[in-house]
Amino acid sequence: MSSIRVEEVKSGEEERRRISVHSHIKGLGIVNGKVEKIADGFVGQVEAREAAAMVVKIIKAGKFSGKGVLIVGPPGTGKTALAIGIARELGADTPFVHLNAAEIYSVEIKKTEFLMRALRKAIGLRIREWRRVYEGVVKSIEFKYGKHPYNPYIQVPVGATVRLKTTDEEKVLKVPQEIAAQLIELGISTGDVIMIDEETGRVIAEGQAQGEGEEQYDIYVKRKLEVPKGPVHKEKEITRFFTLHDLDMYQARQQGLVSAMLFGVFTEEKEIPSEVRNAVDNFVKETVDKGNGELIPGVLFVDDAHMLDIETWAFFTKAMEMEMSPIMIFATNRGITKIRGTDIEAPHGIPLDLLDRLIIIRTRPYNEDEVREIVSIRAREEGVKLSNDALGYLTKIGVENSLRYAIQLLTPAQIRAKEQNRDNVTKDDVEYVRKLFLSLRESVEYVKQHEELFLK
Repeated sequence: MSSIRVEEVKSGEEERRRISVHSHIKGLGIVNGKVEKIADGFVGQVEAREAAAMVVKIIKAGKFSGKGVLIVGPPGTGKTALAIGIARELGADTPFVHLNAAEIYSVEIKKTEFLMRALRKAIGLRIREWRRVYEGVVKSIEFKYGKHPYNPYIQVPVGATVRLKTTDEEKVLKVPQEIAAQLIELGISTGDVIMIDEETGRVIAEGQAQGEGEEQYDIYVKRKLEVPKGPVHKEKEITRFFTLHDLDMYQARQQGLVSAMLFGVFTEEKEIPSEVRNAVDNFVKETVDKGNGELIPGVLFVDDAHMLDIETWAFFTKAMEMEMSPIMIFATNRGITKIRGTDIEAPHGIPLDLLDRLIIIRTRPYNEDEVREIVSIRAREEGVKLSNDALGYLTKIGVENSLRYAIQLLTPAQIRAKEQNRDNVTKDDVEYVRKLFLSLRESVEYVKQHEELFLK
């Protein structure tokens, strides 16, 4: 059996996900080449989604260079959802970076550095390479434990014995401490399909084999896979995904380590030097030219774009013309307003020369039927059971006040229903929480009514 050379591998921090306002958006709702009124989590906004679908076609045709997208419309009309839908349509692994314009005024680094990092986080590189690996279904796994070097009362894994099986072969592997620790950290168990890189010792959990352990569970969170074919120990093409920012940070740290060895001092710079990014760009171009990688332009979505200042707009104007640039999508709910940093008024607070470069998509207010359907979708997404009268009342609130306000009442209404030992949210629950939380319109009326009592 071949020996496995191991390097210490730090597992990446798993993305922490929660149910958000747009977690139900799966795409633009295109069925058989046509935008459906209700599909992929979208309700209505057919005209805007048709425009977005056309943008996706232009991007895939490679004819979107030097352009950007601006989504304009009243608050709560699905501008962010539209941007997410565009990213979903471009591909499952398309990077999506959501940036609020106000963020650039509260960072410790220069605005240009912050924006450059955001741009490069939104560009991905898919690298393909052939590696010697061990791959198969875990038939059994036994860990060997020893005493902690600094605490004799704690046991730590010092190795493991793993039995891997494919459709053609079965092997028993003895693996060292570094690999055993990864197996525990990844929660590897019987029936999982794993791959171990022979050179680095990196463990990749690919999913769970079809038919393994199905008698134990009704719900699975792991991807179902066929049992791997061929030998356990083989050469296989591996696909890895990085953003350009990931590569920038890695290259910067490598240079920092070299400086530490030469001069005895390691300093991590807050800003990434231009020569580091140039080196990464050259590596990316070389990888793509050799056919070993594929560049994946993602989406940089800037919300509340009217808050960007004139310097930032100048940066984005130049960035659109860069050779490696993501798809830039801006959104705003403002009309005629001043360009921040100037006394000049312009549509949406955007300089006219840049506005002329943008493809503008408009969203419209939702009607009553659309509000009802959206509230219903959000309730299902958040696990809130609504009675018919509660759904009707929330629909009325959404039409008279705002859709966001109606959706915000879902969770407190559910909590109130549980306190009353009920699973279903009724109209009484919604009325109760509505008295506690004001809508925007009610808040304005309250201020006007007691204006003399407020501080000027």
